[in-house]
Amino acid sequence: MKKNSINIGVPSKGRLRKDILKIFTRKKLKLVSERGERDLLGSIENLNNTKILYLHAREIIERLGDGSLDVGFSGFDLLQESNFNIKKKINVIKKYEFGKATLVVAIPDPWIDVQTIADLEEIAFEFKDKKKRLRVATKYPNLTREFLFSKGVTQFKLINSLGATEAYPFTGSSEIITDITSSGETLKANNLRILTDGKILDSKACLMVSKSALKNSSMKKILKLLSHN
Repeated sequence: MKKNSINIGVPSKGRLRKDILKIFTRKKLKLVSERGERDLLGSIENLNNTKILYLHAREIIERLGDGSLDVGFSGFDLLQESNFNIKKKINVIKKYEFGKATLVVAIPDPWIDVQTIADLEEIAFEFKDKKKRLRVATKYPNLTREFLFSKGVTQFKLINSLGATEAYPFTGSSEIITDITSSGETLKANNLRILTDGKILDSKACLMVSKSALKNSSMKKILKLLSHN
């Protein structure tokens, strides 16, 4: 790709993709791809110095961090989950009123005596006494670890979730989970309950820019086009 081009990351699938594509439509910015919707590369009609890359929302954060993307749309949760060296290289330009979700600590319904993080701490020490670790399945290990440590829960083991995290406690893979939820209905449907003080982070869809791209003279125009109401 040309050095003077501006690379813009857009989520490749899901509701987030649909909502973000509406932004381009409202701005009368026509996205074009040679092979249609399944194409992973595209451009903005009449803006010759721009490239659209359709990527996983997590990868957009990584690519903004290493500078191979200049601008990107992704979730605030994914930015906060990334490591410090990536976060410090990215600026949030705008938070949108869509893509809202909350990262929470959820436990199986049968754990009726566990309502708060303090109760969870007691359970964790009971596991320790049995020479076991309370297992927490999650796709957000950094945020989960930081939150539990801040609440005094230190005796646990993180289990990397590769799929439907809600199923982990019921397949013997973990005791509890942390997961992103918009309404809590999926958790309820899977016999899970959010702790009363188990909110880790509120998230929204965001427009972000790689700090290294701010030197590009065309960047202000693109950011203005995408961020102004």
